[in-house]
This record gives sequence, structure tokens and C-alpha cells, in this order.
Amino acid sequence: MTLTMRKLLVVGVVAGILLLSNALMLAAWLDRHGWVDWAWSVRSEYLTGTAIAVIVTLLVLLTPARQVVTSAAPWIRRCPVCDHVLLRKGRYCPECGGRV
Repeated sequence: MTLTMRKLLVVGVVAGILLLSNALMLAAWLDRHGWVDWAWSVRSEYLTGTAIAVIVTLLVLLTPARQVVTSAAPWIRRCPVCDHVLLRKGRYCPECGGRV
């Protein structure tokens, strides 16, 4: 971890502690300026159960699991058809016969 990252981490932790310690004051300020009512109207209009289910599903489907696994070890190849780990070089998958 670089020195810049450490500094940003410390600043973020201090800002978080200050924000949490003044949470009631922040809530009163947001209510005074009308942000709480606006948030309630946005939540009731746009954040229905169906919308949340669709958003979560899209986030899950955004990055396939095999891409996450192979990003940790880029030298491991997988078959694009059956997702079998290819241990040897070749043009075809020994498991399903698909072209690699």
C-alpha cells in the first residue's frame, strides 16, 4: 500500500467518524433543506421491489464468475463453451471438443 493510499484511508476514516458523530445534526440539516421528503418520494416512485430485484440481477450478471476467477490467474485458460480448465495448449477443448 502506497503512502498516498494510506493518507486517503486515514482521511476517509476520520471523515467517517466525524460524519457518524454528527449524524443527528446532519439528519436535521437534510430535513430542513427538503432532501428527506425528496428521498421518500424517489424511493416510493422508483425503488419498488421489482426494480431492486432487476438491479441486483443486473449487478450479478455484470461480471461472469469465470472472468473473476481467471482475472486472478491470467495464465489459466478456460474453454469458452464448457468452462473447462485447459491444462495443455491446443486448439480444441478435450472435454467438449469446442474450438478454443
